[in-house]
Amino acid sequence: MKVIECRELTKSYGSFKALNNLSISIQENKITGLIGRNGAGKTTLLKILAGYWRESSGDVKVFSEKPFNNLFVSSNTILIDEHMSFPDTLTLREILKFAGRFYENWDMSFAKRLFNYFNFDEQEIYKNLSKGKKSTFNSIVGLSTRCALTLLDEPITGMDAAVRKDFYRALLRDYLAYPRTIIISSHHLNEIEDLLEDILLIGDGQKYLHLPIDDVKEYAIGIIGKTAIVQQWAGDKEVIFNQQVSEDDSYIVLKNEHPRSELERLGFEITPVTTNDLCIYLTNKTKGGIDDVFIKD
Repeated sequence: MKVIECRELTKSYGSFKALNNLSISIQENKITGLIGRNGAGKTTLLKILAGYWRESSGDVKVFSEKPFNNLFVSSNTILIDEHMSFPDTLTLREILKFAGRFYENWDMSFAKRLFNYFNFDEQEIYKNLSKGKKSTFNSIVGLSTRCALTLLDEPITGMDAAVRKDFYRALLRDYLAYPRTIIISSHHLNEIEDLLEDILLIGDGQKYLHLPIDDVKEYAIGIIGKTAIVQQWAGDKEVIFNQQVSEDDSYIVLKNEHPRSELERLGFEITPVTTNDLCIYLTNKTKGGIDDVFIKD
C-alpha cells in the first residue's frame, strides 16, 4: 500500500519554488531517510504531508486523501520538529495525558517509561525546558503516538550524543514491534544510516534519488589514478565528483557501472563511496570540492 504519493508536487513562494515538480511514492511500514542540504525543501515537504501547508500545484495524497486540513490524516500522522508548541499552562504530565486523548494508538505506559528514563519532571512546564530536553520530549510524544505516519524533522536538535544514541535505539526497537511508516529528515546521515530502509535525496526542491539503502551503498565508486589517465578515460563519462588529491593523482566518483577488470587494467585504485559522501557529491553545485577555491586562475 502506498502511504504517500506525490505527482509533480510544487510549492512556490513568489518566483521561488521550495518544491519543484517533485514526484515520489512511499510504501507503508518503511523507515525512509529524507536527506538534503539546508533549503533543499525537506521541511516544506513534511509540512505538506502533515497537512499543515497546501501545495501550490501538482497532486499529493496521504492515505489516498489530500492531507491539507484533513482530520483523518491529522489523527493518523504526527510531525515532530523543533517548532512544536504546547500550552504554557500545561505540565509535561498533562501534555502526555492530552496526547492520549487525540491519538488512537497512544501508549501511555511506553511514554512514561521513556519519560522516566530520560529523567523528566512531571510538573515541569514545557517552555522552561532546554533545547535538547524539548527535542527529547517531542520525540517521546512522537514515538508514543504510534501513528501510521510518523514524520521526524531534525528530531535530535540539541540532544547530546548519548541521548541521540538512546533515541535511535528506542525508535528502531519500537518500530520493529509496531511497524509504521517513518520519515526522518536529518543532517546526521552517518548516525541514522543503520535505521533506514530507503533514502530519498532532494535538492532545490527536486528528487535526486529514491532508492533502498543497499542500492545507495552500491550506487557509486571512487577511483584514484594518474591525473592524465583518469581525465582521458573519464572524458565521455558522467563524473559525480572530481578532486586533485596530489600533484600527479586525481580522485573521481562516478556511477558503479564500469567493469572492475577495466579499471584495474588502467592501474586505478578503486574505493567505496560512503552514503553520506554520495549525497553530498550529488547535491554539490560543482563537481569539485572546497580545495578548488584555492586554485588561482
